[in-house]
Amino acid sequence: MISPDTHRIQTPHGSLHVQSWTPPVPQRAPSLILLHDSLGSVALWRDFPERLAQATGRQVIAYDRLGFGQSDARHDRLPTSFVRDEAHGDFAAVVRHFGLEQFVVLGHSVGGGMGVCVAAAYPQACVGLVTISAQAFVESVTLDGLREAQARFAQPGQLERLQKYHGDKAAWVLEAWLGTWLSEEFSTWTLDEQLAQVRCPVLCIHGDRDEYGSLAHQERIAAGVRGPVVRRVLSPGGHFPHREQPEWVIAEVQQFLAAHVAPAAPVA
Repeated sequence: MISPDTHRIQTPHGSLHVQSWTPPVPQRAPSLILLHDSLGSVALWRDFPERLAQATGRQVIAYDRLGFGQSDARHDRLPTSFVRDEAHGDFAAVVRHFGLEQFVVLGHSVGGGMGVCVAAAYPQACVGLVTISAQAFVESVTLDGLREAQARFAQPGQLERLQKYHGDKAAWVLEAWLGTWLSEEFSTWTLDEQLAQVRCPVLCIHGDRDEYGSLAHQERIAAGVRGPVVRRVLSPGGHFPHREQPEWVIAEVQQFLAAHVAPAAPVA
């Protein structure tokens, strides 16, 4: 068992809640930084970060973006550039805090899109990218899934599910997700510009029954990046492969790191 260390990182806009899992004998290799989804948080990764650290021998870092989880609240409306902005926002503060010269970024859903933007913005420091269920454009499948979620959350008691993880920020979190993605100004959003700037190796994981995006997203990511790409499809698989089949996802990440990212060696 690896017990997490808890950190509090101050930024110009508020304080971030961060946890890190460091194996007893860590590998001499870049840390893994996790980027959560639109309703996510450190707590909602559950035991995945710990298991990932144990399996890879690498430090794993996860943080709540401002407005989410145990980080400070936000009261503004998310700009349509929020996916791209993360690379130089909260993410940059985490990198500075840990003094990371190199890292591997792993993102789920919109966190995967943010991971693409991180890889594009840090071509020397980002030595590997793992996307899980990432969206690369606004697809009709995505919008249909969002509208179904909107109807579910309109039912009595549903907001309390988010309050368990986000407290009194839950309503903001929900609006930041549904309000942004369903808005007209976000309808033409894509990752195409950022994908063309990604040079590091990429592992792209997608479920064949993802309710928030078809395999067209995986195809677009693979076609758009400039580095080597490993595509893996979980079948049957939905939007949360790391919860549905965590052993499979972790094994795929292990293989990807061993084959495409600088080999890890035990610290003497």
